[in-house]
Amino acid sequence: MTAGPAEHRERRSGALLEFLARRMRLRSESVLAPLGLRPRHLVALTVLREAGEMSQQALAGSLQLDGTNVVGLLNDLETADLVERRRSPEDRRRHVVSLTEHGTKRLNEAECALAGAEDDVLAALDPVERDTLYDLLRRASSGGPATCTEAIRDNPDVLC
Repeated sequence: MTAGPAEHRERRSGALLEFLARRMRLRSESVLAPLGLRPRHLVALTVLREAGEMSQQALAGSLQLDGTNVVGLLNDLETADLVERRRSPEDRRRHVVSLTEHGTKRLNEAECALAGAEDDVLAALDPVERDTLYDLLRRASSGGPATCTEAIRDNPDVLC
């Protein structure tokens, strides 16, 4: 009996990556909740910070959401004073969405909280190992998005 296939299975990374991603996702959700944010809120706020003011339709396209879903998302964010929607002066049928000062502050708080969550999940690695892990993951995902903003555009459920 050959030990080859069993040895290969023991060194597969997929299950470990899935486990680590699940830990990161759960920890991230737990630090976002006290801030009144869900991952989809964070994604929208990040896109608005990166892109600046944009039409509601353009935001829906960036987030790959249909109009109904983006309205619900923006209702949540507007109620929390994180974004502002107003009629476009050029075309009164369109809404323009922008990040508020409070939204910028909350996004910064969320990013700090997420950095802490990442520190918790990756506590077993020293800083050099974390850099190596990041570089390896980035190289392994080549052909995909190179930055968090690109990843968000491709998959709005991504947490950066």
